[in-house]
Amino acid sequence: MSRHPEYQYLDLIEHVLAKGDRRIDRTGIGTLSVFGSMMRFDLSDGTFPVYTTKRVFWKTAVKEMLWFLTGQTNIQSLLRDNVRIWTDWPLDKYRKATGEAITQDDFEARIMADDQFSLQWGDLGPVYGKQWRRWVDAHGNEHDQIATVIKTLKTNPSSRRMLFHAWNVGELDQMALSPCHMTYQFHVSGLGDARVEAGGTKPRLNLLVGQRSCDLGLGNPFNVAQEAALVHMVAQQVDMTPGELVWVGGDTHLYLNHIELANTLLSREPRPFPKLRLLSRPESIDGYTIDDFSVTGYDPHPAIEAPVAV
Repeated sequence: MSRHPEYQYLDLIEHVLAKGDRRIDRTGIGTLSVFGSMMRFDLSDGTFPVYTTKRVFWKTAVKEMLWFLTGQTNIQSLLRDNVRIWTDWPLDKYRKATGEAITQDDFEARIMADDQFSLQWGDLGPVYGKQWRRWVDAHGNEHDQIATVIKTLKTNPSSRRMLFHAWNVGELDQMALSPCHMTYQFHVSGLGDARVEAGGTKPRLNLLVGQRSCDLGLGNPFNVAQEAALVHMVAQQVDMTPGELVWVGGDTHLYLNHIELANTLLSREPRPFPKLRLLSRPESIDGYTIDDFSVTGYDPHPAIEAPVAV
């Protein structure tokens, strides 16, 4: 019997605990860090790599990916969709600018209720969605990287140039947080397969994600789930079968206040990954909603609370 793919994640945590370089980081909390990591997940049978050694709120992860795909950069629509994972940065900025000791709940309520307040304090700057869908070049032209990738997948699937990224050097200083998952490169396999050429089966769509900085405790479980969801969506749009998700990490780290979380994860046995099925096929990548995602068989260990480093 093959080893559960979640052990890639657990082995990486174990490696960081044993060999990680102790560092002071941007947040001041400190990390244990290693450089250069890889995990591979086969999605071809509908497997949805949502980790099971703690409950991952996969709907929140997928909603964030859907928000990226809209090109939006303001947290108002996220909060109205009950996604609170981006609030820490604008809340911190507001508190420092005004000196007001506002609670997170009150800040979020104002963002949702007051459009003017949201415009002033809820925008994250030109983060992921802006770069993915509306990258502005030196001549003022906008580039929709997602649309270009999908068009190329349909017209030239053997291309080695099917990628999008968010590391826009000229706009990094305007972003609430520099992009962590930076580069998404697509690859199509099986194009020369006689069965594919005869129309008996579909090519497989693979995705490699390069992540410059990875918070193993809280970020990685979300990232892997939402990236797998993206493969399923794009594969459906270009009439292919989901293939392999390859995740590559640069600075891969555990925050020092996540050590207990890590040890708890390592004490647990992985359970079978759930299955993902898309319930409808929208006309474009822009048409998906969370209601299109049917996930069955998810039976994780309990959730583990841990603080976010801002």
